[in-house]
Amino acid sequence: MGFSKDEKSRRLLRALKTLFFLITMLISLLLFSAPVLLVIADTLLPSALLSASLSPSSLSLQTLSSHLQNYDFRYSLIDIPLISILRSAIIICVYSLCDGPRLSRGPYLGITTMCSLLSLMFVSLKASVVFAGKVRGGYVRATEIALFICSLALAVGHIVVAYRTSCRERRKLLVYKIDIEAVSACKNGFPRYQKILQEQYVQ
Repeated sequence: MGFSKDEKSRRLLRALKTLFFLITMLISLLLFSAPVLLVIADTLLPSALLSASLSPSSLSLQTLSSHLQNYDFRYSLIDIPLISILRSAIIICVYSLCDGPRLSRGPYLGITTMCSLLSLMFVSLKASVVFAGKVRGGYVRATEIALFICSLALAVGHIVVAYRTSCRERRKLLVYKIDIEAVSACKNGFPRYQKILQEQYVQ
């Protein structure tokens, strides 16, 4: 048995509303989980790019130990993912220890900004030194450029996400404060209003 034209349009409209609701919920979830998702990306992406730049060999404990033993600031890239992992570890620890008021202003935004700016300065300085030597040698890999750009972009992303999280928590606290003040005003104002009504009734 076929559906009428009106019923098909209603079903289509209902499906579109459901899809819009699911997309909205997914976006809200991603925005709420942005600090955690960014920490995961900051931990995995630089390491994956470094492993790709080391091909045909891959990044393992043995190659990691070899790179650390032969570390040279001018040539080695092993410190880029290590900086990202250290930065992410500090930020996620502070984020997990902070509640609403501390997320709105204080440790989370301040420490995230400080860690990100320090890593930005380190990576920028290293990029200038590494690429200066690479340009003179005449060979720069695309994966190496992507590694530096990824680390810099993720550092900026940490600052942006921390600022947006701080603003969101400040709005929550403001709404909560307004609600508390409204409840207090109602509690304090209702007895006075009742007394005025009683006086008017007596008169």
